Parts: sequence; C-alpha cells; structure tokens
Amino acid sequence: MPLAIPRKLIVLGDSGVYGWGDPEEGGWCERLRRHWMGLPEGPVLYPLGVRGDGLERVAARLTAEVSCRGELRRQRPQGILLAVGLNDTARVGRPDGRPQLAEDAFLFGLQQLLREVRTIAPVLVLGLTPVVEEVMPYAEVLWYDLQAVRRYEGLLEEACLDADVPFLPLVDQLLADPAWPQWLDGDGVHLNGEGHRAVYERVRRWPALLEWAGLQPLLAATPLV
Repeated sequence: MPLAIPRKLIVLGDSGVYGWGDPEEGGWCERLRRHWMGLPEGPVLYPLGVRGDGLERVAARLTAEVSCRGELRRQRPQGILLAVGLNDTARVGRPDGRPQLAEDAFLFGLQQLLREVRTIAPVLVLGLTPVVEEVMPYAEVLWYDLQAVRRYEGLLEEACLDADVPFLPLVDQLLADPAWPQWLDGDGVHLNGEGHRAVYERVRRWPALLEWAGLQPLLAATPLV
C-alpha cells in the first residue's frame, strides 16, 4: 500500500521564523518542525525565515519560495503561515522617526499579500512578539516600542478578519505573563530560548493550525503540560 503524501506547510517570515536567539533548540518554528516530524501523520514544515525581513521583502520572495517546495509529484504546498511585521514597526534614526513601513502601507500591502497567497494555498497568520523599549535603539539605528507593536498586530488582525484568514494574536498573551521580559534577548527585540518556547507552546496548540494539519484527535489524546 503506497504511503500517503504528507501535507506541507511553508512558514514565511523574519528572524523569529529563522530561530535567532535560540541556539539550543533553533526557535519556535524548528521546535514545531521536530514535533510534527515525530508524529505518524505530521505535516512537513519548511521554515523560511530571513533576518531583517519585513512585509515587502516577504511578499517579494513568496512565489520563488513556494514554487520550489512542492517536493513530490510537482505538488504545491498545502498551507502557508505568515509570521511577519515586527521589523516594519521600527522607527529609523530616532524614537519619533519614520517607521520602516508606514501603517497604511503595511495594511494595504498585507491585504494584497493575503489575496495573492490565497490563490496558492490556505493561509494562516501569526501575531507579533513584545519588545523591551528601555534597551533601544537596536543596532544603534532602529527604535522599537510596544505601542507600535500593538498597533501593527491590530492591523494584522484587521486584515485577517476582512479576508476570513485564521489569526493567532501573541503580544498581549505574552505580556500577560510577568516573566515576559526574561523571554527576550539582551537586544530587546529577539526572543531567547524561553521566548521561543513560549511562542511554540501557543502555536502548536492553535486550533486553526491543528485543524489544517488534521491533528485535532492527537491533541485531544495528549495531556497539556
């Protein structure tokens, strides 16, 4: 009897998807890849994170990244997860400088990207992670702040609601834990190992992602820890 072809998920994003800050476990996306690889019918996951990428750069590499990962029988991937937006919030040069991508341009570009992605495969979108403002600027030039992170995550949610796309908010969930500052690297922007673990635990239990992956029965049979 031929083996079933596993479904494939492309994860497009920035250094969070790449796993920067988590040298031992490789980040939340790598943790999810390993978790799924250990399940009998777990999907194949391709983490495609590039440090520094914002919305425009992710959109620019969408077609090339997706088209070469059909893997078997020239199939296209069956799902795409977008995890992008934090870099777009940063202000350049000073705390009141221009953001790397203005809010109206971010929303418009995201709406366009969601329309394009949906012609390829079902899409899901991940929210943003908090930053520690007191250690800014990052790399001596970029200023991140929590208020901007919240606004841009709100734009992500707005676009997803309009397009009927599953969205997992993160920033307020993470901020609700008093330990959240300890989940960030010394630069105040990148998650460390504990931060990646916290995101991973939320992503792997995300009902919309589990439904896409066909793993709901496995979740029900596995006690939460």
